[in-house]
Amino acid sequence: MSAAEPLFERIALIGIGLIGSSIALNARQHGLARHIAIATRREETLNRAEELALGDSYHLEAAEAAEGADLVILCVPVGACGAVTKEIAPALKPGAIVSDVGSVKGSVIAQMRPLLPEDVHFVPAHPLAGTEHSGPDAGFPELFQNRWTILTPVEGTDPAASDRLKTFWEGCGARVETMSAEHHDLVLAIVSHVPHLIAYNIVGTAADLETVTQSEVIKFSASGFRDFTRIAASDPTMWRDVFLHNRDAVLEMLARFSEDLASLQRAIRWGDGNTLFELFTRTRAIRRGIIEAGQDTASPDFGRRATPGADEKAPS
Repeated sequence: MSAAEPLFERIALIGIGLIGSSIALNARQHGLARHIAIATRREETLNRAEELALGDSYHLEAAEAAEGADLVILCVPVGACGAVTKEIAPALKPGAIVSDVGSVKGSVIAQMRPLLPEDVHFVPAHPLAGTEHSGPDAGFPELFQNRWTILTPVEGTDPAASDRLKTFWEGCGARVETMSAEHHDLVLAIVSHVPHLIAYNIVGTAADLETVTQSEVIKFSASGFRDFTRIAASDPTMWRDVFLHNRDAVLEMLARFSEDLASLQRAIRWGDGNTLFELFTRTRAIRRGIIEAGQDTASPDFGRRATPGADEKAPS
């Protein structure tokens, strides 16, 4: 796609953190939009986005950025989607595509859909890519490369609008799949949300141990705990909202996890090595499957990679 023939004339990115800035870089690099409008409420963040030349126009008011846009993407925590939608709704032009990047889809749809005009196309989306870093400086164009983006178009959405957004995400390097919001939230509860919750909890437990000092936790951090701390360093506002807005699916997966953890406790207590070995063999195969699917690399880094690269991801 040439710069002379962009997929969209004007896109508006509401929020310019890791995901928003990475979208902006891709839209520029791959000629996906003629004009990139950026909006964020914090003036210092907006100024930094301008210093980085992430867009073509910069706005403290989301409605100003959304006015006249063919594609509007909300890159804000899921708990803020309703308020932002209410702000931009009067400015949306007929035929515009409105989307988001939230890790929860059912709650986002419930917040946004009632506030959107009937003459726009609502196609929620979730790029399964991220790092533990945030802010406009955190973005990089390879973030979405070979990662999945899931679309959850609402009932009655024009298929052409979904196809156009699919093409946009593929232009960013992503692989795209479509599913229902309900199924998305259940899948993400186990592959992303519960792992994050476990990471936050185990790091918190280590910090609270009276018999192990904080300096020892940091000094003798082995690879397993170190990887947990990377995930647990993710944006606290974003993840607070994820758990509050996907509570049913998360609680369902936590209940299952607790049952399986109790089985492991019994196996360890009674010296049942066969049960432990069978589980560890099965889970090892899952890891190999993830590598074969191109969603991670088998190369060891031991936390010593000199410069962060596109493979350095935390689950989204």
